[in-house]
Amino acid sequence: MRRITWVLAIIMSVALVLAGCGKKDAASVVKDLNNVSDKLESKQGAYQGAGTMTLYTGEQPQEYKVEVWYKNPSYYRISLSNVQKDVTQIVLRNDEGVFVLTPSLGKSFRFQSDWPDSQGQVYLYQTLVNSIVSDNNRQFTEDGDNYVFEVAANYQSSALVRQKIWLTKKTYEPKQVQVSDSEAKVVVDVKFDSFKFDPELNKESFDMQKNMANGTPSESTVAEVDENGNPVAAPEDKEQADQPVAAELGDFGIIEPEYIPAGVEFKDSHKIEDSKDHSAILRYDGIYQYTIMEARPLDHTVSLVPGKVIDLGFTAGLLSGDEQLTLTWMNDGVEFRITSANLPKSEMMQIAASMAEQSGK
Repeated sequence: MRRITWVLAIIMSVALVLAGCGKKDAASVVKDLNNVSDKLESKQGAYQGAGTMTLYTGEQPQEYKVEVWYKNPSYYRISLSNVQKDVTQIVLRNDEGVFVLTPSLGKSFRFQSDWPDSQGQVYLYQTLVNSIVSDNNRQFTEDGDNYVFEVAANYQSSALVRQKIWLTKKTYEPKQVQVSDSEAKVVVDVKFDSFKFDPELNKESFDMQKNMANGTPSESTVAEVDENGNPVAAPEDKEQADQPVAAELGDFGIIEPEYIPAGVEFKDSHKIEDSKDHSAILRYDGIYQYTIMEARPLDHTVSLVPGKVIDLGFTAGLLSGDEQLTLTWMNDGVEFRITSANLPKSEMMQIAASMAEQSGK
């Protein structure tokens, strides 16, 4: 009898252990994710990831290599490299502010912002965890070695509605993110090739000058800008400003957007002769009035811009101004600016995205 009781006790103990090691439900995983998030907010919290992001916003998919570094309390480094054009931009946050860098051009912007606290980024781990935790209508499944969540998308573009997030079961590292529009069409697809918690990162990893040193053709200086993000020439810059446009910059032609908002028509365009900065202007009229300015900038400066970072997917844009908004971004060595008093930010972003892979005409 004692032997039977002893055997039954063993069987019950094993059953309890197996039950404890059974499948987790959504609530259990969410609880674990909260613990992971709390650890990232601790003194030693950090992570480092790399992968490929594909955008399906134009006629052809656009592919970018993505690197993401984070270190507590608020140091970020996001590197976006255009695979086809071999151009890299870096979004950097450190104690001095937020920077958008194009090291190969020596072009940098600096401005005061709470980015990314006030907005989500599809390649940031905190954004993904917050999306899962905050959505009480989340859908939860398993896919091999991964947990899969389908939740609401909370990004700057209203076109992004839902997202599907794959996390490894063992460590909750991200493996893939797919963001879809209202028609369930995948617009953004991020696949992580590597991801590591608690890497060896120090403050120098987020230093602006060190990040600019890779591929910078000349030293950067600090320059002020007006309320619309336009550089204000300093006295020492006058000699450089008086120099003719370098021949090697070439004529990139006028780059036209594929997307025009409903109720708006193209009005006219012209190149500015003997321009030392902006070389072309496109004007649009209708229910919205706006201009697009295009240039190959000569001033390789760090501009202090009052505004905020806008995630355009293929790069980071700078939104400045109050009654009149200006969206500025760099792509393939060309600086673009959309300026309008009534064009919504979402429309600006869609116009910018439609120009990403256009060639000059």
